[in-house]
Amino acid sequence: ISAEEIKDTRVLYLEIEARNLDKKDFLGKSDPFLEFHRQSDAGTWQLVYRSEVIKNNLNPCWKKFSVPLQTFCGGDFNKPIKVQCSDYDSDGSHDLIGSFETNVAQLQRAGDGSPVEFECVHPEKKQKKKSYKNSGIVRVKSCKIETEYSFLDYIMGGCQINFTVGVDFTGSNGDPKSPDSLHYISPDGINEYLVAIWSVGSVVQDYDTDKLFPAFGFGAQVPPSWQVSHEFALNFNPSNPYCQGIQGIVDAYRQILPQIRLYGPTNFSPIINHVARFAAHAAQQGTASQYFILLIITDGEITDLDQTRQAIVNASKLPMSIIIVGVGEADFKAMEFLDGDNGVLQSLTGEAAARDIVQFVPFRQFRNAPREALSQTVLAEVPKQLVSYYKWQGWPPLKPPEIKKV
Repeated sequence: ISAEEIKDTRVLYLEIEARNLDKKDFLGKSDPFLEFHRQSDAGTWQLVYRSEVIKNNLNPCWKKFSVPLQTFCGGDFNKPIKVQCSDYDSDGSHDLIGSFETNVAQLQRAGDGSPVEFECVHPEKKQKKKSYKNSGIVRVKSCKIETEYSFLDYIMGGCQINFTVGVDFTGSNGDPKSPDSLHYISPDGINEYLVAIWSVGSVVQDYDTDKLFPAFGFGAQVPPSWQVSHEFALNFNPSNPYCQGIQGIVDAYRQILPQIRLYGPTNFSPIINHVARFAAHAAQQGTASQYFILLIITDGEITDLDQTRQAIVNASKLPMSIIIVGVGEADFKAMEFLDGDNGVLQSLTGEAAARDIVQFVPFRQFRNAPREALSQTVLAEVPKQLVSYYKWQGWPPLKPPEIKKV
């Protein structure tokens, strides 16, 4: 059994303003900025944070900022912290306005509506003049300490990853029996759909304990009624659409291919809403227990763009991420639009996504790359998306990591 030191992941958030600062510039007001120093064991002062400069202002209000607690005070709430307020000069010869000493325990007294105030004192002025009071007041408006958990904190803490696959069986893929079809299985047993399932699935399955993956198809006519379906189970068992492992998905895909008729239209929203229903149910528990990843593999000619936008905006409030892998040579403009990297995705009614949950990757960029390259790119955003969801909800890992005192 090995024990590892778990680092302190707490972060200090501070909001600070000042008033009545001394005027240091001959022609204008001061250009104040703050510097925070912690005292080392040897008694020297080490810079841990420098604020932005606020031009020509004796009553500045600095932007809210954060510093890891470990950096700020080594996790010791009583460690002396020296705060210096100076007037910025472009040649680097900044003039001290004043300074004070404090510690995190004192800063923490700043709550909503009740700031903590410190007199900003210039030591030389204080010595020279008996009547000298201070060179201004620095007010700490708020001081909060929050724990920043990582993706692994959530996974190790017991969060289950639920992986679902949606496969595009629309007519634009071409007849699976024809070698130029995207669903044509080559003599060595593969096609782009299968490579995408393997690449992404083989990584995700390591985070999924039961290794049971629901897999669906959309856009085909399905026996016996030959109705078009947009969420049919690949194993033809709607009450139990789970495949055993990634190999199970691959086997189900190969078996179903000759039994269905590729058709259309290309509707994404039913399968997104299908997974979202499960994610919504999991979210009601109010814990970081389950997160859902939907992999959609498509040739890209999406039909229900407006409904899909709405489905994604709804899903952005739930513990889920959507990965779209585009196969073939289509113009994937609609997919790139859904991947909100160029701005926040909005529904038709103008409702904005709560967070970015879609990652789109065109398969053709990875045709000649090692298989790992595709999975790395495809899954690059998921850890961030998972952490951002639980942070937004304020949910810690089910079993948070212990902070051991060094």
